[in-house]
Amino acid sequence: QVQLVESGGGLVQAGGSLRLSCAASGRTDSTYTMAWFRQAFGKEREFVAAVSLNFGDTYYVDSVKGRFSISRDGAKNTVYLQMNGLKPEDTAVYYCAAGGWGTRSTRYDYWGQGTQVTVSS
Repeated sequence: QVQLVESGGGLVQAGGSLRLSCAASGRTDSTYTMAWFRQAFGKEREFVAAVSLNFGDTYYVDSVKGRFSISRDGAKNTVYLQMNGLKPEDTAVYYCAAGGWGTRSTRYDYWGQGTQVTVSS
């Protein structure tokens, strides 16, 4: 089992920045990719970004490329999502995911509780 705890959400004005953190604990040695998803009210959960824990390869959905950056700290078993140039359409609950791969939420076994990000116009 892997436990994930997110932090760092909040309310920010358009154009502002936030950094989300996801701390992993438990059987993290079986986790090779960690990802961030988001779910806006009334919409399906969508992939945002992922990072390969071994090689550091990163992947992003087109809508956040150039604005968001995912990174990992192996020593702390923590993954970060730096979000710059935030837009109102980025408003959502952001979830950290592990124990899977790819851009489909159904491929991940472990999820955090989510952290709310609200961007005001």
